[in-house]
Amino acid sequence: MRGRNKRIETFSPVETFTLGESFGKEAVPGTVYTLDGDLGCGKTLLTQGLAKGLGISGSVVSPTFTILQVYEKGRLPLYHFDVYRIADPDEMDEIGFDEYLYGNGVCVIEWSKLIDELIPDTAVRLTFERDLSKGADYRLIICT
Repeated sequence: MRGRNKRIETFSPVETFTLGESFGKEAVPGTVYTLDGDLGCGKTLLTQGLAKGLGISGSVVSPTFTILQVYEKGRLPLYHFDVYRIADPDEMDEIGFDEYLYGNGVCVIEWSKLIDELIPDTAVRLTFERDLSKGADYRLIICT
C-alpha cells in the first residue's frame, strides 16, 4: 500500500485510475478499502483501477442498487460494496457482509461512513475532496 496518513493529489481521471491500480497490485487477502466523498468525486473510478490492478478485466460499475458486486476473475476476488442506500447498518447482515469482509478477497466499500461501526480498524480509509480552484478533475485523496 502507498501508506497511511498520506495526502495524494490527482489531477485527471487517468491519475485517479492509476492510483487505484497501484492499490490493487499491492492488495493482499483481507484488505479493506473504504471510499468516502461526494457523488462523482472518483470513488468508482478508483475502484475500476483497483480491479485492473487485481487482474480483473471487464466492466466494473458501482453497485448502487444491488449493494454488492462480486468480481472473481482476478488475482484475488473483489467485493465491491456501495452502501449509499443502506438505512440501517444491521441490513448488512442480510447480505453476509462479515463473510466478505473477513474472506480471502479485497473489499471496497463506497459510502462507508454510513456503516462506520462495522468497518475494521485495519481498513485503509480513503476520503475524496475536490478543490475547483485547482481544476475540475483535481482530487485530494486522504489516506488514513
